[in-house]
Amino acid sequence: MDAMPLRLVVVIASTREGRFGPTVGNWFVEQARGRADLDIDVLDLSEAALPDRLTGYGSPAPHAVTAVTPRLAAADAFVLVTPEYNHSYPAPVKTLIDWHFTEWQAKPVGFVSYGGMSGGLRAVEHLRGVLAELHAVTVRDTVSFHGAWDRFGPDARPVDPAECAAAAKSMLDQLAWWAHALREARSTRPYVAS
Repeated sequence: MDAMPLRLVVVIASTREGRFGPTVGNWFVEQARGRADLDIDVLDLSEAALPDRLTGYGSPAPHAVTAVTPRLAAADAFVLVTPEYNHSYPAPVKTLIDWHFTEWQAKPVGFVSYGGMSGGLRAVEHLRGVLAELHAVTVRDTVSFHGAWDRFGPDARPVDPAECAAAAKSMLDQLAWWAHALREARSTRPYVAS
């Protein structure tokens, strides 16, 4: 097995004022940082401040975009930490996706979702189709917090830490398998989207 750690970009997708995303994201990043096979880069979209108006083809991208692009390009894998807005994903994560193309190709994507009754899973299912269009590979297992505000205590820790940690481990194990396989494939046979 490849001894070089996998570069994992964890995207905090919500930019809403008073958002719950950092609570979920910080917990997940802690889980991921406990693994020796991962090198973590946290991309908080509230800090990235990507413009929602795309430039024309051939026009230079704004600085906020060019600051993020190398981080995505260097990634071996991604995890999107996303809430569900109106039965789908928040606009800032779609903006991040739409500003980039080759950076997503032939790389695995995992999901940590949160929300009310559905736990953000409708957002995840919508994102799977979008990412498939970019030739990314989404992993099956997710980490999902249904009724998220009740699943975390006042200390910003899950009230059922063992169950949550097990879900994170399962998803990260799948993500790491795909990340290793795809990194090796990209290095020996560069991916070309048709």
